[in-house]
Amino acid sequence: MSDQDQDTVSALEAPGFAPAQFVRWFREVAPYVHAFRGKTFVVAFGGELVQAGTLNTLVQDLSLLSALGIRLVLVHGSRPQVNEQLRLKGYTHQFDRGLSPTDAASLECAKEAAGEIRLDIEAAFSQGLPNTPMSHAHVRVISGNFVTARPSGVIDGVDYKHTGQVRKIDVDAMRKAMELGSVVLLSPLGFSPTGDAFNLAMEDLATSVAVALRAEKLIFLSVTDGVRNDDGSVDTELARVDADALLTTGELDEDTSTFLQYSSLAVKRGVARAHIVPFSLDGGVLLEIFTHDGVGTMVVEDTLDDLRPATIDDVGAILSLIEPLEADGTLVPRGRSVVERDVENFTVLEHDGVIYACAALHPFLGEQMAEMACLIVHPEWQGSGEGEILLRHMEARARAMGAKRLFVLTTRTSHWFLKRGFVTGGVTDLPREKQQNYNRSRNSMVFIKRL
Repeated sequence: MSDQDQDTVSALEAPGFAPAQFVRWFREVAPYVHAFRGKTFVVAFGGELVQAGTLNTLVQDLSLLSALGIRLVLVHGSRPQVNEQLRLKGYTHQFDRGLSPTDAASLECAKEAAGEIRLDIEAAFSQGLPNTPMSHAHVRVISGNFVTARPSGVIDGVDYKHTGQVRKIDVDAMRKAMELGSVVLLSPLGFSPTGDAFNLAMEDLATSVAVALRAEKLIFLSVTDGVRNDDGSVDTELARVDADALLTTGELDEDTSTFLQYSSLAVKRGVARAHIVPFSLDGGVLLEIFTHDGVGTMVVEDTLDDLRPATIDDVGAILSLIEPLEADGTLVPRGRSVVERDVENFTVLEHDGVIYACAALHPFLGEQMAEMACLIVHPEWQGSGEGEILLRHMEARARAMGAKRLFVLTTRTSHWFLKRGFVTGGVTDLPREKQQNYNRSRNSMVFIKRL
């Protein structure tokens, strides 16, 4: 046995490893894996990420996404590297964020910097050492002339020379490459039909590509944490109109403002989600994608939590919420056939394609009553008011049906209902049909609320 083998400790042998916690987490990310397989993500980052030395870690995480069937387009920037090239060659011109002229010397520096970073990225994806996250990974990286550019021209009397803008994206070629399992890599350069090269803004290029591909996600990796609330916490989800309003205040730092502007534009033009994620956080991309709240700021056309009636396609997700509570005796066992029969009575809360809460409403309109049952919020997402949202919705539905009273049967959550206006009742207070079906062996408590 080699020294390396002797020093290697598997995750199962590591101190503090909790198998049950790992299994639970693995099962919880499964819905995201199913939802995103075959979808296109555009991941964009500036040269600052390369400068910070986090490229290899990012590539390992992106390799995992690729292995899970997510189609990836990687767009890199190179501004600090271009500025360094200019400085070393004795030029005083430096690039900042925003539109800036690119003369011939600056274009040559941009080409050199882009080529160096592209090779570094390809090398990182080519890793395959045993006992590393890239072991057994075979990720093919394809780059090329996918982007047709045009000159920015003269704006307000300033000739921007070799600074360009995206004119066209070769969507078909990029999709064919991704269908073969390849990662498409784009540098911030575009080419005109005349053979000229143009320096492009990474943010504009990534946004244009995400829109052209109708990407599921556009992810900007940033020096900053994203948009922060007044209390200093990260605002994890912003509706596009709120993002636009925030941009007008001028209160954001330059990096956050730039990424938020392009995130809003991408969502407005059809990209499902746009994210600003700090690249300094190890595994930030994975945490943003595979956890409910994420770690950065996500911009959507509307807020993602979607309260809607359940459909037959939701039966499996509803059962996955119900079954653990049936197993521990909190709920009466129902079975798939019962849920399928009553699915129209269910309402679900959905976030980013994942159902994480549900409730059912059963009417007894002859006695102007309705029963709320199966009020469940996934344990990982409790504590944020989702139960309240479902309760208010069920009360509104019951009133619309003509019910005057809403009742629940419970064995373990009496205090929750008492705090929300329910009062203790008895079996004789239930509708006659419910009295006949009441399971006395469970001895469920009855709580009633006047609507």
